Amino acid sequence: MQDFFRNVVSGVGITDIIDILIVAFIIYKILGFIRETRAEQLVKGLLILVIATFLSDQLNFYTLNWILKGTMTLGLVALVIVFQPELRRGLEYLGRTKLVRPGGFGQLDKDRAKHVTTEFIRAIESFSKERVGALIVLERETALTDIAESGTVIDAEISAELLGNIFYEGSPLHDGAVIIRGDRIFAAGCVLPLSQNKTIGKELGTRHRAGIGITEHSDAVTLIVSEETGIISMAVNGKLSRFLDTKTVEKTLLNLYLNNGDIGDKKNFFPDFFKKIRRKNNAEK
Repeated sequence: MQDFFRNVVSGVGITDIIDILIVAFIIYKILGFIRETRAEQLVKGLLILVIATFLSDQLNFYTLNWILKGTMTLGLVALVIVFQPELRRGLEYLGRTKLVRPGGFGQLDKDRAKHVTTEFIRAIESFSKERVGALIVLERETALTDIAESGTVIDAEISAELLGNIFYEGSPLHDGAVIIRGDRIFAAGCVLPLSQNKTIGKELGTRHRAGIGITEHSDAVTLIVSEETGIISMAVNGKLSRFLDTKTVEKTLLNLYLNNGDIGDKKNFFPDFFKKIRRKNNAEK
């Protein structure tokens, strides 16, 4: 036995170790991606089919085995059709690179970042107080040029006054989303893809579903102000956090501009504020 393990270890080179680590990392990322999408239930179903196919073959259930093998073949084609949004999101995730950041994060000095953040906070405070609906999308690594083309390209300096004019109820652009690229308002009146997530609360309307939807298709960060309640929300990676105060938003925006487009843990953003938000949610109930 000792000779066996010695031979195995001696036959493993540095390239084999690197190969194993790369494969393990890929499997880990795929499993992490599956857990965040509808594909999780699909994978469970596929595993059941694979096990059933194997058992039917071993037990010589020829008819059942033939049906299951045919189902597996058709299932692979159906996978591509039914889960096209998830596959697209996965490919977009793989295609993201830190070499090019269309959003321009990390290119601002500290004073400029503080000024832009202050303008955002002024606007959001006003929207929340006056019950003005707002939908602001901050572009990060994934370019949103195609989304911007659905609205009106502005390419203007960020200011609370301009954001207020855009989302003013009488404005022709107030129903759409504003796309922020770096420290400028890139476009307004944009149409966003709606989230198809069935777990989203029925009390959330089209604005919130659109805000979540764009973060499911890209790595954008979305700020949402409810027209009915004035509640401030933020969406990242398809996850929505509600009942935010302006201090939380300010800290997140500063991190976004000063940390090269990063806001911390991508799965659990606002880690320092989750407990407080959860308590506030429970209090509202």
